[in-house]
Amino acid sequence: MKNEYKTKSRNAIFEYLKENRDRRFTARDIMDTFSDQGEEVDKSTIYRNLEKLCKEGRLISYKDKDVNGTCYQYSEDNKECNCHIHAKCSVCGKIYHLDNKLFENVEKDLLDKYGIDIDYGKTVIAGKCNNCRKS
Repeated sequence: MKNEYKTKSRNAIFEYLKENRDRRFTARDIMDTFSDQGEEVDKSTIYRNLEKLCKEGRLISYKDKDVNGTCYQYSEDNKECNCHIHAKCSVCGKIYHLDNKLFENVEKDLLDKYGIDIDYGKTVIAGKCNNCRKS
């Protein structure tokens, strides 16, 4: 974290994010984890910090119909997270960073045929990962 005001709650949220960098999560997931650990973190503190971290580029957020709300993904290790498409395992929630070269033709077709320009930071493809398919 840069020079922002650091609080115990903000540090706890940030640690949660780093520990869950390979999966998507919701604000409710964070609240439940803290509650299970006996830590009290105010709901508004969690939302305020998630919003700030999205603005700083440390998180990406997207709507997920499976949870009927907003999901987040830690992106600080992947500074270019808004520049590539993601795949999410619909079972375990793990996030995969995909090579845009896979989508060059799709991107061109979407733009040419429909006038749609892909917003990579909000594009998430759902499917099952190898581990979950084997289970």
